[in-house]
Amino acid sequence: MPAAEPPRRRPTTAGETTAESPWPVRLLAAKMDAYIAKMPWTWVEGQVVQVNDRPGAGVVFVTLRDADTDMSLPVTLNRRVLARLRDVLPDGLAHGTRVVVHARPEFFAKRGSLSLAADDVRPVGVGELLARLEHLKRLLSSEGLFDPARKRPLPFLPHTVGLVCGRASAAERDVVENARLRWPAVRFEVREVAVQGPAAVTEVVEAVAELDADPHVEVIVVARGGGSVEDLLPFSNEALLRAVAGTRTPLVSAIGHEVDSPLLDLVADVRASTPTDAARLVVPDVAEELAGVAQLRTRASRAVDGRLDRERTGLAALRSRPVLASPQVLVETREAEVDRARERARRSLDSRLQRAVVDVEHLRTSVRALSPRSTLLRGYAVVQDPDGHLVREPADAPAGTALRIRLADGEVAASAR
Repeated sequence: MPAAEPPRRRPTTAGETTAESPWPVRLLAAKMDAYIAKMPWTWVEGQVVQVNDRPGAGVVFVTLRDADTDMSLPVTLNRRVLARLRDVLPDGLAHGTRVVVHARPEFFAKRGSLSLAADDVRPVGVGELLARLEHLKRLLSSEGLFDPARKRPLPFLPHTVGLVCGRASAAERDVVENARLRWPAVRFEVREVAVQGPAAVTEVVEAVAELDADPHVEVIVVARGGGSVEDLLPFSNEALLRAVAGTRTPLVSAIGHEVDSPLLDLVADVRASTPTDAARLVVPDVAEELAGVAQLRTRASRAVDGRLDRERTGLAALRSRPVLASPQVLVETREAEVDRARERARRSLDSRLQRAVVDVEHLRTSVRALSPRSTLLRGYAVVQDPDGHLVREPADAPAGTALRIRLADGEVAASAR
């Protein structure tokens, strides 16, 4: 008979497992149980969302939820632990109570579930909550989430207003009714959510994101009535504040009353002291706007009338000037000036001509006096030889030389002897 195969060695670590050599479920559960059993005791903070207190049982089962996300864990409390809370919580653990528990994780291998076993529970006091809010306020301020430069102006007349509020709440009525009294045509996209308790943060964030994605919504209002510090805690939640800071739509915070100041007021683009004040901020008053338009029309009419009166006065002053009263005066004046200039030019020319005539006469007299003909008229003659040379001496004309004698009124021919 063939020898039997030796038993296959089971992997000792998760990294050694393969498809051919896997861990069975019981081994994985045992490994997880052993690993989780090594975890130390830890202080954990959360909100109580469910309390299962069965009469006669030695333990109480509580569900503890994270304040920022939709995540929860069951917690097992010894009844003696709850008994110590009677001094600070006379009504015991209630839904929404913020607590810190000293617990150690426990893994139940058969069910594959994880829970916390707590040996101490302490409610989170108002003073501690305020200290944590102050720390968060400083953190967000250092990141610039409260910077006025990042805040966006509200539209003057939004067509659609997004409203996040409690279910059938007075805050919804205050915003909607007062806004429609001011501007009846305004439309609302209302998202009713939980505004306190464990689900508030998640529902408000989802509603704001939905309205921010709606292209018709031009401004978002987050509103709720007043309440205690614990009631208003969701509106100072870091996850909610960062979600609001990331919206593209301007957002108005209308949480509580004038004295309430959740951190949402600092992150929002505009803070309204009350939901009624939010209605006043998001839409204008139609009566005030009509009165303003009427006032502007009156001012414009007065301005136009005043301008027309000034122009009429100016035109009358221009028309009263001589140049416009008698336009031909300007032409006649220029005509007289031209006539005077022509007369001066004529006289100047005549004077120049007269002086020129006198000058010419003087020149004529001088020319006559210096002319050879004047000498000839006095009985002198000019004798020239046949070549035209002047005969000044007898030697210049030997006997028999033909001579040309020029007189004042002509010339004669002769010969020398």
